[in-house]
Amino acid sequence: MTDRYAVIGRPINHTKSPLIHGLFAEVTDQDLAYSAIEGSLDDFAGDVRRFRDSGARGMNITAPFKLQAFELAEARSERATLAKASNALKFENGKIYAENFDGIGLLRDIEHNLKQPLAGRRVLVLGAGGAVRGAALPFLQAAPSRLVIVNRDVGKAQTLVAELNNPLLEVCSYEALAGQVFDVVINATSASLTGELPPIDAALFGQVQLAYELAYGKGLTPFLRLAQSAGVPLLADGVGMLVEQAAEAFAWWRGVRPETRPVIDRLTIPLV
Repeated sequence: MTDRYAVIGRPINHTKSPLIHGLFAEVTDQDLAYSAIEGSLDDFAGDVRRFRDSGARGMNITAPFKLQAFELAEARSERATLAKASNALKFENGKIYAENFDGIGLLRDIEHNLKQPLAGRRVLVLGAGGAVRGAALPFLQAAPSRLVIVNRDVGKAQTLVAELNNPLLEVCSYEALAGQVFDVVINATSASLTGELPPIDAALFGQVQLAYELAYGKGLTPFLRLAQSAGVPLLADGVGMLVEQAAEAFAWWRGVRPETRPVIDRLTIPLV
Protein backbone atom coordinates (compact mmCIF):
# COMPACT_ATOMS: atom_id res chain seq x y z
CA MET A 1 0.00 0.00 0.00
CA THR A 2 1.26 3.47 -0.88
CA ASP A 3 2.18 5.51 2.20
CA ARG A 4 0.78 9.03 2.29
CA TYR A 5 2.39 12.26 3.46
CA ALA A 6 1.55 15.93 2.99
CA VAL A 7 2.61 19.48 3.69
CA ILE A 8 0.14 21.77 5.43
CA GLY A 9 0.21 25.55 5.45
CA ARG A 10 -1.82 28.62 4.53
CA PRO A 11 -1.40 29.75 1.83
CA ILE A 12 0.08 26.60 0.33
CA ASN A 13 -0.06 27.21 -3.44
CA HIS A 14 3.61 28.27 -3.50
CA THR A 15 4.98 25.09 -1.89
CA LYS A 16 7.74 23.07 -3.55
CA SER A 17 7.41 20.20 -1.07
CA PRO A 18 5.35 17.81 -3.26
CA LEU A 19 7.90 18.20 -6.07
CA ILE A 20 10.85 17.72 -3.70
CA HIS A 21 9.48 14.64 -1.96
CA GLY A 22 8.28 13.19 -5.24
CA LEU A 23 11.82 13.42 -6.59
CA PHE A 24 13.21 11.93 -3.37
CA ALA A 25 10.76 9.01 -3.65
CA GLU A 26 11.86 8.34 -7.23
CA VAL A 27 15.58 8.20 -6.49
CA THR A 28 15.16 6.10 -3.32
CA ASP A 29 12.50 3.79 -4.80
CA GLN A 30 10.02 4.57 -2.02
CA ASP A 31 6.30 3.91 -2.52
CA LEU A 32 4.68 7.08 -1.26
CA ALA A 33 2.28 9.82 -2.28
CA TYR A 34 2.79 13.40 -1.16
CA SER A 35 0.17 16.15 -1.35
CA ALA A 36 -0.43 19.73 -0.20
CA ILE A 37 -3.16 20.71 2.25
CA GLU A 38 -4.52 24.23 2.70
CA GLY A 39 -4.83 24.34 6.47
CA SER A 40 -7.72 25.87 8.37
CA LEU A 41 -6.86 28.80 10.61
CA ASP A 42 -9.50 27.76 13.14
CA ASP A 43 -9.11 23.96 13.02
CA PHE A 44 -5.49 23.08 12.34
CA ALA A 45 -5.55 20.28 14.91
CA GLY A 46 -8.60 18.80 13.22
CA ASP A 47 -6.90 18.93 9.84
CA VAL A 48 -3.89 17.03 11.18
CA ARG A 49 -5.92 14.44 13.05
CA ARG A 50 -8.18 13.78 10.07
CA PHE A 51 -5.17 13.24 7.83
CA ARG A 52 -3.57 10.94 10.42
CA ASP A 53 -6.79 9.02 10.98
CA SER A 54 -7.09 8.39 7.24
CA GLY A 55 -3.96 6.25 7.52
CA ALA A 56 -1.30 8.85 6.64
CA ARG A 57 2.23 8.53 8.00
CA GLY A 58 3.46 12.10 8.44
CA MET A 59 3.34 15.77 7.54
CA ASN A 60 5.57 18.74 6.88
CA ILE A 61 4.43 21.95 8.52
CA THR A 62 4.88 25.42 7.10
CA ALA A 63 3.65 28.89 8.03
CA PRO A 64 1.61 29.76 9.96
CA PHE A 65 1.21 26.42 11.76
CA LYS A 66 4.64 25.49 13.15
CA LEU A 67 3.84 26.61 16.71
CA GLN A 68 0.49 24.83 16.67
CA ALA A 69 2.11 21.65 15.37
CA PHE A 70 4.55 21.69 18.27
CA GLU A 71 1.72 22.10 20.77
CA LEU A 72 -0.32 19.34 19.15
CA ALA A 73 2.43 16.72 19.33
CA GLU A 74 2.61 14.19 22.14
CA ALA A 75 6.37 13.61 21.82
CA ARG A 76 8.91 16.29 20.84
CA SER A 77 12.59 16.28 19.91
CA GLU A 78 15.16 18.49 21.62
CA ARG A 79 15.37 20.67 18.51
CA ALA A 80 11.61 21.13 18.34
CA THR A 81 11.46 21.85 22.08
CA LEU A 82 14.10 24.55 21.85
CA ALA A 83 12.43 26.14 18.83
CA LYS A 84 8.96 25.70 20.37
CA ALA A 85 7.99 24.94 16.79
CA SER A 86 7.79 21.91 14.52
CA ASN A 87 8.23 21.65 10.77
CA ALA A 88 7.67 17.89 10.61
CA LEU A 89 5.28 15.43 12.26
CA LYS A 90 5.32 11.64 12.27
CA PHE A 91 2.35 9.44 13.10
CA GLU A 92 3.55 6.28 14.78
CA ASN A 93 2.49 3.94 17.60
CA GLY A 94 -0.66 5.96 18.13
CA LYS A 95 1.28 9.17 18.83
CA ILE A 96 2.13 12.39 17.02
CA TYR A 97 5.89 13.02 17.08
CA ALA A 98 7.33 16.50 16.43
CA GLU A 99 10.69 17.41 14.91
CA ASN A 100 12.30 20.59 13.65
CA PHE A 101 14.76 20.23 10.79
CA ASP A 102 15.03 23.89 9.78
CA GLY A 103 18.28 24.48 11.66
CA ILE A 104 20.02 21.28 10.70
CA GLY A 105 18.97 21.82 7.09
CA LEU A 106 20.45 25.31 7.11
CA LEU A 107 23.68 24.14 8.70
CA ARG A 108 24.09 21.31 6.22
CA ASP A 109 23.56 23.67 3.29
CA ILE A 110 26.20 26.05 4.61
CA GLU A 111 28.80 23.48 5.62
CA HIS A 112 28.25 20.66 3.10
CA ASN A 113 26.89 22.32 -0.04
CA LEU A 114 28.60 25.70 0.23
CA LYS A 115 31.78 24.34 1.84
CA GLN A 116 31.74 26.97 4.59
CA PRO A 117 32.41 25.28 7.96
CA LEU A 118 31.37 27.44 10.89
CA ALA A 119 33.99 26.13 13.33
CA GLY A 120 36.05 29.00 14.69
CA ARG A 121 34.19 31.61 12.64
CA ARG A 122 32.28 34.71 13.67
CA VAL A 123 28.64 34.27 12.72
CA LEU A 124 25.93 36.92 12.74
CA VAL A 125 22.25 36.08 12.41
CA LEU A 126 19.74 38.82 11.65
CA GLY A 127 16.37 38.07 13.27
CA ALA A 128 15.18 35.96 16.18
CA GLY A 129 12.09 34.21 14.84
CA GLY A 130 11.22 30.54 14.66
CA ALA A 131 13.85 29.67 12.05
CA VAL A 132 16.57 31.18 14.24
CA ARG A 133 15.33 29.32 17.30
CA GLY A 134 15.54 26.11 15.28
CA ALA A 135 19.03 26.94 14.01
CA ALA A 136 20.62 28.07 17.28
CA LEU A 137 21.41 24.65 18.72
CA PRO A 138 22.85 23.11 15.50
CA PHE A 139 24.90 26.27 14.96
CA LEU A 140 26.36 26.15 18.46
CA GLN A 141 27.22 22.48 17.97
CA ALA A 142 29.22 23.54 14.90
CA ALA A 143 31.56 25.45 17.29
CA PRO A 144 31.77 28.99 15.88
CA SER A 145 33.99 31.40 17.80
CA ARG A 146 30.98 33.73 18.16
CA LEU A 147 27.29 33.43 17.36
CA VAL A 148 25.57 36.80 17.55
CA ILE A 149 21.83 37.29 17.16
CA VAL A 150 20.59 40.77 16.36
CA ASN A 151 16.95 41.72 16.45
CA ARG A 152 14.81 44.83 16.58
CA ASP A 153 13.22 43.38 19.72
CA VAL A 154 16.37 42.71 21.74
CA GLY A 155 14.33 41.16 24.55
CA LYS A 156 13.11 38.41 22.23
CA ALA A 157 16.67 37.50 21.33
CA GLN A 158 17.76 37.68 24.97
CA THR A 159 15.11 35.11 25.87
CA LEU A 160 16.66 32.64 23.44
CA VAL A 161 20.16 33.35 24.74
CA ALA A 162 19.02 32.77 28.32
CA GLU A 163 17.42 29.45 27.39
CA LEU A 164 20.58 28.14 25.71
CA ASN A 165 23.00 29.52 28.33
CA ASN A 166 26.01 29.12 26.05
CA PRO A 167 28.94 31.58 26.30
CA LEU A 168 29.40 31.56 22.52
CA LEU A 169 25.89 32.95 22.00
CA GLU A 170 25.42 36.70 22.21
CA VAL A 171 22.68 39.20 21.47
CA CYS A 172 22.89 42.82 20.44
CA SER A 173 20.91 45.61 18.86
CA TYR A 174 21.34 46.73 15.27
CA GLU A 175 22.89 49.95 16.56
CA ALA A 176 25.56 47.97 18.43
CA LEU A 177 26.77 46.25 15.24
CA ALA A 178 28.91 49.25 14.28
CA GLY A 179 32.58 48.27 14.24
CA GLN A 180 32.00 44.55 14.78
CA VAL A 181 33.59 42.01 12.44
CA PHE A 182 32.00 38.82 11.12
CA ASP A 183 32.83 36.02 8.70
CA VAL A 184 29.28 34.83 7.95
CA VAL A 185 26.06 36.85 7.97
CA ILE A 186 22.65 35.18 7.70
CA ASN A 187 19.48 37.14 7.05
CA ALA A 188 16.61 35.39 8.83
CA THR A 189 14.34 38.42 8.98
CA SER A 190 11.16 38.74 6.94
CA ALA A 191 12.40 41.94 5.28
CA SER A 192 13.25 40.30 1.96
CA LEU A 193 9.73 38.94 1.60
CA THR A 194 8.54 42.52 1.15
CA GLY A 195 11.57 43.76 -0.78
CA GLU A 196 13.02 45.63 2.17
CA LEU A 197 16.50 45.76 3.69
CA PRO A 198 17.21 45.05 7.38
CA PRO A 199 18.68 48.10 9.17
CA ILE A 200 22.32 47.38 8.24
CA ASP A 201 24.88 49.10 6.04
CA ALA A 202 27.66 47.94 3.72
CA ALA A 203 30.35 48.35 6.40
CA LEU A 204 28.98 45.26 8.13
CA PHE A 205 30.29 43.10 5.26
CA GLY A 206 33.93 44.26 5.49
CA GLN A 207 35.37 40.79 6.19
CA VAL A 208 32.34 38.63 5.46
CA GLN A 209 32.97 35.55 3.29
CA LEU A 210 29.36 34.32 3.04
CA ALA A 211 26.08 36.26 2.96
CA TYR A 212 23.12 33.88 3.24
CA GLU A 213 19.49 34.80 2.65
CA LEU A 214 16.87 32.43 4.11
CA ALA A 215 14.27 33.54 1.57
CA TYR A 216 14.61 31.60 -1.68
CA GLY A 217 13.71 32.05 -5.32
CA LYS A 218 13.73 35.86 -5.16
CA GLY A 219 17.02 36.53 -6.90
CA LEU A 220 19.19 39.29 -5.48
CA THR A 221 17.20 40.51 -2.50
CA PRO A 222 18.12 43.91 -1.02
CA PHE A 223 20.24 42.06 1.58
CA LEU A 224 22.15 40.07 -1.03
CA ARG A 225 22.50 43.08 -3.32
CA LEU A 226 24.07 45.09 -0.49
CA ALA A 227 26.43 42.21 0.30
CA GLN A 228 27.38 41.93 -3.36
CA SER A 229 28.10 45.65 -3.62
CA ALA A 230 30.31 45.36 -0.54
CA GLY A 231 32.39 42.66 -2.22
CA VAL A 232 31.23 39.55 -0.36
CA PRO A 233 32.66 36.64 -2.41
CA LEU A 234 29.88 34.09 -1.78
CA LEU A 235 26.14 34.75 -1.86
CA ALA A 236 23.40 32.18 -1.32
CA ASP A 237 19.66 32.01 -0.85
CA GLY A 238 17.66 29.46 1.10
CA VAL A 239 16.87 26.92 -1.61
CA GLY A 240 19.55 24.58 -0.27
CA MET A 241 18.13 24.86 3.23
CA LEU A 242 14.67 24.06 1.85
CA VAL A 243 15.87 20.87 0.18
CA GLU A 244 18.15 19.78 3.02
CA GLN A 245 15.47 20.09 5.69
CA ALA A 246 13.13 18.13 3.42
CA ALA A 247 15.75 15.40 3.09
CA GLU A 248 16.05 15.22 6.89
CA ALA A 249 12.28 14.77 7.22
CA PHE A 250 12.27 12.16 4.46
CA ALA A 251 15.01 10.20 6.25
CA TRP A 252 13.13 10.47 9.55
CA TRP A 253 10.02 9.04 7.94
CA ARG A 254 11.53 6.49 5.54
CA GLY A 255 14.91 5.50 7.02
CA VAL A 256 16.86 6.53 3.91
CA ARG A 257 18.36 9.94 3.13
CA PRO A 258 18.13 10.97 -0.54
CA GLU A 259 20.83 12.75 -2.49
CA THR A 260 20.02 16.47 -2.46
CA ARG A 261 22.32 18.04 -5.05
CA PRO A 262 20.20 17.22 -8.13
CA VAL A 263 17.07 18.63 -6.48
CA ILE A 264 18.86 21.80 -5.35
CA ASP A 265 20.17 22.31 -8.88
CA ARG A 266 16.69 21.83 -10.32
CA LEU A 267 15.11 24.41 -7.99
CA THR A 268 17.89 27.00 -7.97
CA ILE A 269 17.07 30.37 -9.52
CA PRO A 270 20.20 32.38 -10.44
CA LEU A 271 20.97 35.30 -8.15
CA VAL A 272 20.63 38.11 -10.68
